[in-house]
Amino acid sequence: MSVELIRVIEIQEHSPKHFTLQNQITMGKLATNEVLQFLVIVAILLGTARVMGELFKKFGLPAIIGELLGGILLGPSFIGSLFPGFFQTIFTDPKQPAVAFDGLSKLSVMLLLFIAGMEVKLENIRTRGKAAAKISFSGIIFPLALGFGVTWFFYDLFFSAPAENRMVPALFMGTALSITALGVMAKILIDIDMIKTRFGNLMMTAAMIDDIIGWMLFSVVIAIANLKSESQFNAVTVLLIMIGFAVFLMTVGRKIVDPLFRYANTKLSKPGGELSLAIFLCLLGGIFTEWLGIKAIFGAFLMGITIGNSPYFSEKAKETLHDIVTYVFSPLFFVSIGLKVNFVSNFDLGIVFFVLAISILGKVLGGFTGARLSGFKTNKAMAVGFGMNARGSQEIVLGLVALQAKIIDEKIFVGLVIMTFVTILMAGPMIKYYLRKHESIHPTPEEEKPVVTPAVA
Repeated sequence: MSVELIRVIEIQEHSPKHFTLQNQITMGKLATNEVLQFLVIVAILLGTARVMGELFKKFGLPAIIGELLGGILLGPSFIGSLFPGFFQTIFTDPKQPAVAFDGLSKLSVMLLLFIAGMEVKLENIRTRGKAAAKISFSGIIFPLALGFGVTWFFYDLFFSAPAENRMVPALFMGTALSITALGVMAKILIDIDMIKTRFGNLMMTAAMIDDIIGWMLFSVVIAIANLKSESQFNAVTVLLIMIGFAVFLMTVGRKIVDPLFRYANTKLSKPGGELSLAIFLCLLGGIFTEWLGIKAIFGAFLMGITIGNSPYFSEKAKETLHDIVTYVFSPLFFVSIGLKVNFVSNFDLGIVFFVLAISILGKVLGGFTGARLSGFKTNKAMAVGFGMNARGSQEIVLGLVALQAKIIDEKIFVGLVIMTFVTILMAGPMIKYYLRKHESIHPTPEEEKPVVTPAVA
């Protein structure tokens, strides 16, 4: 081989094009030690989340509280402060494994919102819609107006960063404080043996309507806040497309989804075929709304509603998917929240009190007013108000998205997480207390008798 040819080969090997290709090959995957670090992160977080979740379930509390506290213990609030070297070595220094886990966390929250959407029963909304709508609309309007107004007028007292436009943070606070946690509501009603009563059915339906409206409102907030950087469309176009997408999924989309699941049930393996199809459609919904610029979680939630209402999506497949997400993916997401924020240094008693006051006052008053308009007696209306006051994963998801979008700061986020804890803890005891008072005055009312209609069963 000639010297000239050798020099040509050497130049080609060290050319930018060749270097870029080699880098793509080596940088496009995790090295062996990085795979090890990624697995260590997942194992520590999943193990801690499940242990803490089961521990809190033993005390009759939702697992989400234990999972969040597990993350706070592992994060900068506790381990990061006491053992900074260990925390940095495991969670901070390995950059690529941390990025890989962040991707897993985002997938987890997508699946969480997907199964949350599957709990929304459109048939129940139709059959119980009138009374439930009064409770839901009132339960949204009061905290929305209170959260918006207080944030707007007292912004400088509670928000650290100056805002050119207070509209977005005010809309966010109103929206985040107006959503009732559907999953928490279901657990409370099961615990007090009222899930199959007219009261329980009405509460669940109101929470379903609440969820749909709340997520649509938050999609508006995200569209306004991140429009310039994350969407190629203007605000009005985004909102119209989003509304059209939701209507499409609830109408034409169901006619497309049903045959797909009927085919999966008859031609594909069970329940693997159904599960693969469900997750594939979930990803498609997420891809569309992420492309639109308002986060993949919204598309996953709407797709969950569509698939959850399909008669061809079997209960076995639904339960399998629910268990996988609830016991694997969801804990990974919630425990990871503790790694993102220092809950000790960002704890501000004034802000916590501010969030608690407007969230509890707005939601309880709204639920109470709606229940009274629906014909409930005073004590039962108070039970409705405190039931609608129960928050959960939705508020934390919304808060984290808003934190990442710089709509709120860490102190407000910590206040939202603490508000979630407090409202979950107080919901069950307050419902029982006011229902006992109601029953002492109006024993065995007709509306409390168990319902045996197919819609409730």
